[in-house]
Amino acid sequence: MLDLNALRSISYGLYIVGAHSGSRLNGQVVNTVIQVASDPPTIVVAINKKNLTHEYIQASRVFSASILCQSTPMTFIGRFGFKSGRDTDKMSDVKYKVGQTGSPVVLDYAVAYLEAEVTQDVDVGTHTMFVGKVVSAEVLTGESCLTYEYYQQQKHGATPVAAPSYIAPETKLKEEPKKEAVKMDKYECQVCGWIYDPSVGDPDGGIAPGVAFDSLPDSWRCPVCGADKSQFKKL
Repeated sequence: MLDLNALRSISYGLYIVGAHSGSRLNGQVVNTVIQVASDPPTIVVAINKKNLTHEYIQASRVFSASILCQSTPMTFIGRFGFKSGRDTDKMSDVKYKVGQTGSPVVLDYAVAYLEAEVTQDVDVGTHTMFVGKVVSAEVLTGESCLTYEYYQQQKHGATPVAAPSYIAPETKLKEEPKKEAVKMDKYECQVCGWIYDPSVGDPDGGIAPGVAFDSLPDSWRCPVCGADKSQFKKL
């Protein structure tokens, strides 16, 4: 038996990994940053080989990891998780600093950050695991960290196809129907997979719970990828 939904029980956080190639800066959302040794302090990050961040880390041999807080808005996650640095400057209008390694360290919504120098690469198929010795670290706030479970269950976040934890739609668990006094349909973004649930609304976008999808203003956009209402399909 091979039930890939068992992988959903593994705990993750949510981070923005920053990288550079010369003067060019980029960053992306990841959920696989882990500490693997204490002396010297060593972390590992898994990056999809097709991503621009992968190219930059391979070139510079350094990276940063900003640990996101629970209040991080979906629009911010969408900027770094569902857009490519080849098409847009992700660092524009974002508070960041160039760290000790030369990597961009995102400060917005970060509770802490780490910087590391790559000591080895491990090829794991679609991704490369970059093992790095921590050379700089700082705690920024005392806020609660954003876990991947909270992102999915409370923010109804989607998983990018390039993420190591992505599971093809046909193997996803079916949601249990909720008992509602008045049933309102849910809609799924066909671009990024985010689901608009009327019982939750879109708090980051100023949409209160109880607003049906058809009642959303025409100017409303998907909080993750920015797609308009025409890109949504009723579930």
